[in-house]
Amino acid sequence: MRILLIEDEQKMSSYLRKGLTEASFTVDIADNGRHGLFLALHEDFDLIVLDVMLPQIDGFEVLKRLREQKDTPVLLLSARDTTESKVKGFELGADDYLAKPFAYIELLARIRTLLRRVPRSARDYVFIADLEIELIKRRVRRGGVRIELTAQEFALLQLLAERQGEVLTRTFITSQLWDINFDSDTNVVDVAVRRLRAKIDSSFDKKLLHTVRGMGYVLEDKSPASE
Repeated sequence: MRILLIEDEQKMSSYLRKGLTEASFTVDIADNGRHGLFLALHEDFDLIVLDVMLPQIDGFEVLKRLREQKDTPVLLLSARDTTESKVKGFELGADDYLAKPFAYIELLARIRTLLRRVPRSARDYVFIADLEIELIKRRVRRGGVRIELTAQEFALLQLLAERQGEVLTRTFITSQLWDINFDSDTNVVDVAVRRLRAKIDSSFDKKLLHTVRGMGYVLEDKSPASE
């Protein structure tokens, strides 16, 4: 999932970026309203975390202009914990409102809740590090380079990507992709993963498709700290 964080407090944005990256999100940052609005309108994000008090253009104005063109989910952050401020935010099209100061764990929970509300069909792209998956046109790029996949390979990648950060068992993958019960000792999933890994990982230093021994497979951008 790709998140745009529009926040002018450098310490806050660095803290949130670190936490969200460790939670397997890709995070872009804008430190003023004008730059944030430009990114929000010209790039595709799964969610925008938007501070109200911003230089150049405040968060309410950013939200108002954004809603004229796009319906990307928006979580507003504000030190103004008043009913009037919350009502204004929701009237302008905010999907949620969180008052500062807040606990990071609450922010993360709200982000995940908002993302679960977005219909899968509304997500045209999935991003993991430099891997870009275009769901509608079924195209895959990594580092800007087009990667050709078979229909089965793309289906496997999409399943892993839409559940990035989750360890998927071989049994679950089999049930989702082949709709048939294989013997528990079959290596059909292992073979499929090996072929996919050869295409999306083998030529790149950073590995995204990981084996979790005794459990299954996970697609995620692991930070050095988590590794």
